[in-house]
Amino acid sequence: MARFLRWSLVRRFATVARQQGLGSALSKSLYYSKILLRGSIPSVFQEAQPPRHAPEQTLQVIWSEMARGDGFHVTRRTEDRPRIALIGDLNLAQCRKYRVEQLAAFWNGQGVACDFAHYEDIPRAIKLLQQATHLCEYRLEASPLTAMYRYEARRLGMPVLFDIDDPLFSVSAYETYHNMTALDPALKAHFLAVAPRYAAMMNGADMVTVSTPGLAAHARLYTRRPVHVRRNFADADTLTAGAAAMAARAAAQLSRDGLFRVVFASGSQGHEADFDLIRDEIAGFVTADPARRLTILGHFRTETLPEALRAQTEHHSFLPYADYLALLAGADVAVMPLQDDTFNRCKSGVRVIDAASVGLVPLVSAVGDLSALVEDGQTGFIARTSGDWARALELLAANPARLQSMSRAARARLETHWSAQAAAHIVDPEILDWIRT
Repeated sequence: MARFLRWSLVRRFATVARQQGLGSALSKSLYYSKILLRGSIPSVFQEAQPPRHAPEQTLQVIWSEMARGDGFHVTRRTEDRPRIALIGDLNLAQCRKYRVEQLAAFWNGQGVACDFAHYEDIPRAIKLLQQATHLCEYRLEASPLTAMYRYEARRLGMPVLFDIDDPLFSVSAYETYHNMTALDPALKAHFLAVAPRYAAMMNGADMVTVSTPGLAAHARLYTRRPVHVRRNFADADTLTAGAAAMAARAAAQLSRDGLFRVVFASGSQGHEADFDLIRDEIAGFVTADPARRLTILGHFRTETLPEALRAQTEHHSFLPYADYLALLAGADVAVMPLQDDTFNRCKSGVRVIDAASVGLVPLVSAVGDLSALVEDGQTGFIARTSGDWARALELLAANPARLQSMSRAARARLETHWSAQAAAHIVDPEILDWIRT
């Protein structure tokens, strides 16, 4: 009997009876007793297992208790120090860095506490909500679980901001996105199917923040909520890691192999469609000299390259950020072509930030927000015609002094203009005002 009458079990019985009712407590006690008597969980007792609650029901018992006790609704105290609970999809490394981790650091630098959780880490997410005055949802689609978080935020009387950095809500953007042609059609069908879920989240928030002016303009076609821009920027970790990569490159100068490298970075699948824009020009430039190389970092099917170019191509798989910067620093010029479509017009300049962090000269398409981060002819080149790519590459390959001067200028501009700061070109003032209301 001592096994059945332990004080811890009595307390657990009382808690379950109080929260879920006497019947549920007795059922669970009977089930547990059978386990102790048999020493295992036989299949004959499977039907007596405690009911498994769906994740979105985690707060249901608490809500019910507070509602019965007349303690459900909470009045937000405006005198509380602002504290943001950032709950998001943290699965994509680049997105986590630029839209979550650096945002938390930015707010902390503004004297606003900001903590984040993966939306599937339910205990942590709920804990952050209890401490917060504001909820920021990042890249979340409508689901029973995200509805639970938002319901709790509204119960606690806090405003809700929805943040997104791709037009995931847009059927029109996905339907015309060139990169989709390089992917499994089933993947495109999935994106089209879930787009309304992102739109639903966006339309249920008080404010929407996005990463570029182009994305803001497109988002306003799908929502009447106020839409504001918070650009990606070079945070302290990026600048430090970039400086370390530059120092390592400088230390290795004496042992360099003498090759001139053009780098193309691909953080996700499908960017073969972008590279196709400049494939012939890059092939002509690289194969014209055996001392030139194309370096590809990340996701890419090299079998799509011309055979001669493939022979002078180095391909490195997707790497952790510090390792990626180290390889990036080993190049001379970074090329960033983008197909001109609705999806890409929403793209941010993170590749420019990465390149400039290691003092690499960027050559970019005049699409999306890439060109906003480049001073043409000074910190990089903006290619507006097909011949601009080869002309810029030939200029830099033939003039090492010009290459070094632009390299230094790209890094300096990143430090002074595109680093973490509460300036209007980085973050709309309305976003700063939001945290104070």
